[in-house]
Parts: sequence; C-alpha cells; structure tokens
Amino acid sequence: MTKEKEQSTSIIPYYKLFCFADSLDYLLMFLGSISAAGNGMCMPVVTIFFGELIDSVGNSVTITTAVYEVTEVSLKFVYLALASAMASFFQVASWMVTGERQAARIRSLYLKTILRQDIGFFDDAINTGEVMARMSGDTLLIQDAIGEKVGSFIQQVAAFAGGFVLAFLNGWLLTLVLLSSIPPLVISGAIFHKLVGKLASRGQTAYSVAATVVEQTIGSIRTVVSFTGEKQAIARYNKSLSKAYKSGIQECLAVGLGFGTLMCILFCTYGFAFWFGGKMILEKGYTAGKVINVIFAVVISSLSLGQASTCLSAFAAGQAAAFKMFEVINRKPKIDAYDTKGRKLVHILGEIEIRDVYFSYPARPKELILKGFSLSIPSGKTAALVGHSGSGKSTVINLIERFYDPQAGKVLIDGFDLKQFQIKWIRQKIGLVSQEPVLFASSIRDNIAYGMDNATSKDITAAAILANAANFIDKLPQGLDTMVGEHGIQLSGGQKQRIAIARALLKKPRILLLDEATSALDGESERTVQDALDRAMINRTVVIVAHRLSTVRNADLIAVIEHGKIVQKGSHAELLKDCNGVYTQLLSLQEIGKEMEQNIVHDSDIGPQMLSAPFNLFLGSSKPEKSTPKLINVPTSKASEKPRDVPLSRLADLNRPEIPVLLLGAILAMANGVILPIFGSVLSSVIKTFYEPAEELKKDSRFWALMFVVLGFASLLANSLSTYFFAVAGCRLIQRLRSMCFEKVVNMDIGWFDEPEHSSGAIGTRLSTDAVSVRRVVGDTLALLAQSIATAIAGLVIAFEANWQLALAILSLLPFIGISGYAQLKSMKGFSANAKKMYEEASQVANEAVGSIRTVASFCAEKRVVQQYQQKCHGPVKAGIRHGLISGIGFGISSFFMYLVYAISFYVGALLVHHGRISFHEVFRVFFSLSASALGIAHSNSIAPDASKAKISVASVFEILDQKSKIDSSQNCGKILEHVKGDIQFKHVSFKYPLRPEIQIFRDLCLTIRSGKTVALVGESGSGKSTVISLLQRFYEADSGRITLDGIDIRKLHLKWLRQQMGVVSQEPVLFNDSIRANIAYGKARDTTEAEIIAAAELANAHNFICSLQQVELYSFIVTVSLTCLRLISSI
Repeated sequence: MTKEKEQSTSIIPYYKLFCFADSLDYLLMFLGSISAAGNGMCMPVVTIFFGELIDSVGNSVTITTAVYEVTEVSLKFVYLALASAMASFFQVASWMVTGERQAARIRSLYLKTILRQDIGFFDDAINTGEVMARMSGDTLLIQDAIGEKVGSFIQQVAAFAGGFVLAFLNGWLLTLVLLSSIPPLVISGAIFHKLVGKLASRGQTAYSVAATVVEQTIGSIRTVVSFTGEKQAIARYNKSLSKAYKSGIQECLAVGLGFGTLMCILFCTYGFAFWFGGKMILEKGYTAGKVINVIFAVVISSLSLGQASTCLSAFAAGQAAAFKMFEVINRKPKIDAYDTKGRKLVHILGEIEIRDVYFSYPARPKELILKGFSLSIPSGKTAALVGHSGSGKSTVINLIERFYDPQAGKVLIDGFDLKQFQIKWIRQKIGLVSQEPVLFASSIRDNIAYGMDNATSKDITAAAILANAANFIDKLPQGLDTMVGEHGIQLSGGQKQRIAIARALLKKPRILLLDEATSALDGESERTVQDALDRAMINRTVVIVAHRLSTVRNADLIAVIEHGKIVQKGSHAELLKDCNGVYTQLLSLQEIGKEMEQNIVHDSDIGPQMLSAPFNLFLGSSKPEKSTPKLINVPTSKASEKPRDVPLSRLADLNRPEIPVLLLGAILAMANGVILPIFGSVLSSVIKTFYEPAEELKKDSRFWALMFVVLGFASLLANSLSTYFFAVAGCRLIQRLRSMCFEKVVNMDIGWFDEPEHSSGAIGTRLSTDAVSVRRVVGDTLALLAQSIATAIAGLVIAFEANWQLALAILSLLPFIGISGYAQLKSMKGFSANAKKMYEEASQVANEAVGSIRTVASFCAEKRVVQQYQQKCHGPVKAGIRHGLISGIGFGISSFFMYLVYAISFYVGALLVHHGRISFHEVFRVFFSLSASALGIAHSNSIAPDASKAKISVASVFEILDQKSKIDSSQNCGKILEHVKGDIQFKHVSFKYPLRPEIQIFRDLCLTIRSGKTVALVGESGSGKSTVISLLQRFYEADSGRITLDGIDIRKLHLKWLRQQMGVVSQEPVLFNDSIRANIAYGKARDTTEAEIIAAAELANAHNFICSLQQVELYSFIVTVSLTCLRLISSI
C-alpha cells in the first residue's frame, strides 16, 4: 500500500477531537456527562424497583398488602421519571450545544489555518474542492462524533457499569459467569470500529475528488459550456461517485455485521445466563428473585453496551474525517502568514536586490526555474522583466512577494534578507497587480478595501480616482456599493483590472509589482489601465513583468530572462544597440506579429474585433468568460425565502429502482424489530419457569436458553442484511441525486449562474450536505423507523393478547409521546432552512478565499476572510444551539413518559390482580412487551433531527431538479449543417442581461461577418463587445432580433453542434487540474490521438515549452505553468 493510501485510511485518537473546546464547552461537557451518567443509572435502578415488585408479590400474605406495596414502588417510578426527564434534557442539550460550538470553531480554525499556509501547499497538497468538501461534509461527521452521541454513549456505558455493580451485589458468582461475554464483545467491537473508520475515511477521500470536479466545473462553467464539456464533467463526477458508493456500501455492511455480532453475543449470553441461573437454583440454593435480579441487571448492562456500540461507528467516522482536517490545522507552514516575528523598518526605501538565486517550485522540485539569478533595482526606479513564456519572469514576482523562498541565494529589500522581515508588514509595503485580477463576490467598496484595514470612504475614493476607476464607478446606480458577483462576473476585464489597481494602491505600497497587468486587455482598455498604472508608478519602485515590449520602453532597466538567467539588461535604447541580442529579436518578432495583425484588419471588410478564422477560432481579448457592461446592485442571498414543501413521495419515486431492495430491507428490519418484544415475552416466561418444580425447571430452562440463542442468530442475520439492503438503496439514491443534480446544474443556462446563490461554493455545499441528509433518512433512519414500528406493533399485539385491559390503560399514554415528538420536529423545521442557506453563503466566502489564495496572501486579508466567514456562520450556530435546547426538551419528555408507562403498568396491573382479572405473570408479560414498544417509540423520536434536516434537504434537491433551463444544452434536437461556411449575421438584435433588465446592452444591433474574414470589435470597457460572443455562443438569448449562421437562426441549430464549431480563447484562460494532454483534448467529441494533440500544440506555439517540462511522458504533466503558457494551451 502506498503512503497516500495509508494516509487516506488513517484516524486520530478520539480524545483529540475535543482539543479545540473552550472553558464553556468543558462546563457543558461536564454537565452533559454527569446528566448522561445519571440518566444511564436510571435503568439499573429499575432492576432494584423490579426486585422490590417481585418481593412484594412473592412475600405478601394478602393481595391487599401486595397491591399497597406495588403502589409504593409505582410511585418511585414516577420520581424516577422526573429525574430521568431532567437528566435527559441536560444530557442532550449540553452535548448538542457544545458539539455545535466546537464544530463551528473547527470550521473557522481549519479555514484560518488553510489561509496561513505557504503558497506551495496549494500548488501540490490541496485544492479548493477538497477544502470545501471537508468544511461542509467532514465537519458534520466530526460534530456527530463530539455531539449528542457522546452523551448517549456515556448514558449507555453508565447503565452498563451500574447494572454490573448491582448484579455483583446481588449474586457475584452468577455475574462472574455472565462476564464471560465481555471479551468477545470488546474484541468484536474493536475490530469493527477500526474497520468502519478505515472505510469511512476511504469514502470521504473519494467524495473530496468529486467535490473538486464540482468546484472546477461550476467555477469555469463558461469554458465547460463553450467546449461542450458537460458530458465529460458529468462522467468525471460520476466516476468519483462510483468509488464513494462502493466505500459507502462496505462501511454500512461493516456497521451491520458489527452490531449484529454484538447482539448475537448478547442473546447467547442471555440463554447461557438463564440456563445457569436455573442450575444455581437447583444446586446452590439461589432464590428465583436473586437470579432474576442478577440477570435483569446484566440484561440491562448488556443491552446498554449493545446500544453504546452503535455510537462507535459515528465516532470512527468522526475520527477519520478529522484526520485530514487536523493534519492541516497542525501543519506548520514554511512561510507563516500569521508569524508576528521579524523586522519592521521605520522607513522603507524600496531598494530590491536578488542575489544568486536558485529556485524550483515545490510541485516540480526537479525543474530548476531560476539558475543563479541576480538583479538589483534601485529605490524609485522601474525595472521590466521580459522574455519567452516560462522563462521565470513571474517567478521573480512570486519571490519578491515571498510566496516562496529560494533554495539558494537571497532576496533583499533595503539590504535586509526578505526572510528577516515580519511577513505581514513587508507584504503591506508591496502592491501586486496580476494578469488575472481577482475580485470577490461583494461590493466594489469591499473589494477595494481589501487593500487596507479600516480604510475610510475617503481613502477608497482617492484610490479609485488614482486607478482611473472613479468615472465608471460613478455611472453605476449603486456606485461603490455595487455588487460585482462571483469572480467579478458583473464587470468587464478593464473595469476589474482598474479596481484591482485601486485595491493595490489603497495600501500606499513602496514597491509595486505588475505581472502582465495589461496583456489580456483590448486596446482601449489597455490604454485606460496603462494610464492608471503610469500614475501609480510615480515615486515607487516598480517591477513589471511584460509580454508586450511596447509597454516597457520607458522603464529605467529592462532585464531579458532566458532559462532562469538574465542574458541582457539595460535601458531600451542600450539594448537596441546590440542588433543580435535577445531583446532585439523579441522586439522584431513582436513587430512582425503586429504588422500581420494590422494587415489582417485592413483586409477585413468590416471593422471591429472578432476572429473568424477558417477553423472557427474566436480570440476574445475582452473575455467572453465574464463579460458585461454596466450593472446594478444584485441581491446576494435569498435566505429569507421560505423553502417550499416537497412531498417525500417524490423522493420515493427517485428511489423506485431500489423498491425491491427497500422492501427486503424493510422486511428484515421489521423482523429485527420483532425480536425485542419476543425477547420480552420469553423473559416473562422465564420468570414463571423459575417458580416451577425442579424437573420442569431443568427442562424448560434448557428450552428457553436455546430460544435465546435462536434470537441471537436471527438478530445477526436481520441486522446485517437489513443494514446492507438499506445501504444499497441509500447509497444508490445519494449517487443518483448527486448525479442528477450535477447534470441539471451543468446544463443550466449561463444566466442562472449569474445569480449569487448559484455560485460554485453554494452548489458544492448543497451537493455535499443535502445528499448526505437524504441518505441518512433512506438508510439509517428508514431502517430504524421500520424496526421501531415493528417493535411497537409486536409489543402491542403481545400485550393485548396477554390482557387487553392493562394494555389499553398503558396505551392511552402513547399519544403524549407522539405529540412531543411531533412538536419537536415542527419546531426544528423553521430555522433549519435559514441555517442551511447561511452556511451556503459562508461556504462561498471560504471557496473564494481559497480559490484566490495569492490575492488573499498578497493583501494580508486572511483575518478579514475569517471574520467574514465567522459572521456568516453566526446565524447557523445560534440555530444549532436552539436546536439542541429543543431536542433536549423533546428527549426529556420522551424519557418521562417511558418511566411513567412503567409506573402505570404495575399500578394498574396490581389493581387488576386485586380484582382477579389478571395474574402477575400476565402483568410481567404486558410490562415487558410494552416496554419494548415504548423503546421503539423513543427511537422514532430520535429520528426527528435527521427527518427535519432531510425535509429541508429534499426541498433543496428538488429546487435544483425542478429548474427549467432557458437554453438547455442537454436537448438533442436542432439542425446540423453538413457544411459550415461561417457567415454570421446579427439582425436588429436587442438585449438586456437577465439580472439587469433596466440596462439596455444592445438596441437594434446589426452586424455582418463574412466567411473567412476577420472582424474586430472595439470600444470602451463595458460597452458590450464580449456580449456579442456570449450571444453567438447562445449563453443568453436575444430579447428581439435574430442571430444567424449561414442564414440559419442559431436557435434552430443543434446547440452542442453549434458550440463545437467555435473555438474560444478568453481573457482569463481556464485550465483544469489535469494533464496538459487532457486539457488540450478537452471538449473533443471523439478520442483524440497523440498526433492530433501535438499538431494542435505546434500550431499554438506551445509544443516547445511542453517539451521543456521535466516529465517522462510528454503531455502528462499536471498543469502548474505560467499564465502565458496557460493562454497558449487554452488556445489550442
């Protein structure tokens, strides 16, 4: 087994799950533990009261005396009911509240620790999808392991210990014999506990891969749709789900076998106990009362141990889930963003020196990027780094920002090694503007304010003016408070870049780093942004990474980099003197490219900006990925909307293929449920047997012992098979739901993804958590419900057969238990939906931060992100605490009525005995059978939390499934042209974006693009250039007018076929976390040969740099290359 596989099945010690508890949590855990222990001791106390009942019946001279003494014992049961109700409330409420608080703290701490990691960690060890899967899914498993199940476990352990203590006091020899069952119980429990933990960890790892597919697909939905990659994304997702499905089945089968084995051992122990008890009566002079007291105490202890074992699977799952999370939390980063140690200068000049640096990226340690690199930049000067793609230009920027540390050599600022500075202080003195500006799903004001803590409106406005962004911001209806959408989707490329510049300037940096800040912009946007940069560069040390050499001619120093070394440096004029120099060659190549570009435009019949080459490649320099002009404020949430009720029958319809499996599981679960009432009936017969003559006692004790063994093996079979069948049905449903929801999502129109609640973080969280909640209902909860119903019905049948009068009297109390459970369910329903919505919003904050970690690190915004996340989680945490209190009340009432049933059973039974209508044997039979029924109803009440969550989750799932896409790419209809010329016409097209119906983008637009001609679209940033490409690809539908391809309305054409005729290269190239080969072949309808991939790479001028990558097999390199290289790959 590889190291990776070993880690995927690792767990942490259980006690470490509580390492993030605070003083209040310790108080709650102490109160909850004491209450749970007290609640657990109530059951052994029942055996004392029961012994008193038997003595009262057996020793009383008259029926009147017996009735009086039984009445006294019944009153003790009432007192016990009150004590149990109080203990149950504090047990459940305390553990649920502390579980919620600790889980919230773990989520925040995990995010905080993720954000403090060095950038190299994100290159190789983790991705956004995995982070989201762990924060939304694994923390639920941890919460389950440190919440109310701990209280339940302590309760059962206390009942186990208390029962054995009482058993020893009443008959130590018989108790010692019965203790022989402990070793096999412990050994089998430990084996299955470890096995379940490994399988749970494997399943969580499998789904984290699926979560990564969701995050990448939804986060890059325009790229996926453009290349008709929906089926490919769905196939990758389903492949990961298949692995998770297999692990889920194996885990549940292990749980069923484990619990069945424990119950089999327990029932066999009962059989042995009754046989040996009869032997003690015959040979050692034990009284029947003493034997019954010992056996009852051991029975309660054993049952409690069996019930305690059901919590072990939750603990194992929590331990497995915590392993990876705690591993990250405890990881010490090489470059700690939270490290407060280090030097702070009173005044920083901004002098930069890079001295003999050798560096390779952590993800590619064998590939040396910089080889003895040296460069000195005086304070206040501008230095430009130029060179071929992949030569190491952006790497220099990364080292100055201290995203990485060099393997050898030094990076110095003002003569001090960069490692000597406090990391946050030095990054605050450096401003970074990258090629891909990263904006967050909040207002323009908030995005600019990322540049400095406690920034005032005056500071923000001044930065916007300096960045040449104030003009377009003032034109927006909401101004600075305009929401920009996920990744700034509501802004054009130039607008985003200017906001990014304003953000960088807000912190008034002494050093400004410009990493190809204008290379992805159209000409008009570039001029606007360049003007802003020129103003920003005054009186600052500036390092420019440039692809277009025309933008760096005025730099004080130009350094030409090749293969990680500086081969030339000097001013523009100085470098031109060397006619054979690398710089002169680069300049000549760009001049030739520029002339060819101009010739193409002159040869075109129509002006403005779209490439329509013979192979239909569109080069959108103002990116179609996230285009859009002016905008208005977009609401960020619909959390206040009440979720609609969805009948569970719709869920049953989805599970229709598994109906035979569910029926088998239900039959077996009901068979398992009948075992407990039968056990009660057999137990009452055994009590009667102990008062029989010696010969009959010897004969009947063997028979009833054998019956207990039969019940044990029946329990093993029923438990194992019912758990397996429900696991198959539940895991298939969760696989089907996730697959259907994901398929529905990827086939939605692009306008649907513009809405904030449909962000990648929100959708990923819903797919992760909703399906799990539904799975618990179809699996564990449905099995428990079927078992509990069977238990209740069987108990009632046995009780009514024994004596209908006593049974009817006791039955009158059952509605009160049902009402308490219903009230508990209804009270939890209302706020669960709101909490779920708020968690989705919090997940989106984390998703954006982790996905844009370089921006967060550069602006030292880690603390801000964590505060935003905690603020979003505040509501759900409060809801969870309220949930705990209500659940505590519900379980307290259930416990009260359970013991009240005991009291009334014996009191009414005594009265009926007094009137000669029943025997005490029948009283015991009714009591034990209805005790089993009460236990079944109590288990049904425990379903309430899962049922409440599931109802909300079902509504959430069907909210996705019921969506109707305005432009459904899954529809296999429409014309397919045999031959495509490429004539395009926009005929009187009018268009408004769905989220901005007040703003007219196009009004009666007419445009003709002839086959084989090149057309360029130009205009100011946000004028609607990229909207043309979005409409042509049918991301949106025009409000009026027509768009035609070769004279055919594109709405009549087969949608996927239409998109396959176009190739798109966007401003921000999107590559997936896969090999270069897979990225080049992405979206290809058929299998692509190696020759085709290489030919495409050569055509895109990418083959040379791919060959330079140090990989045994070419094109199998996982994508972690420079932005320019990304653009080359994306253009293939």
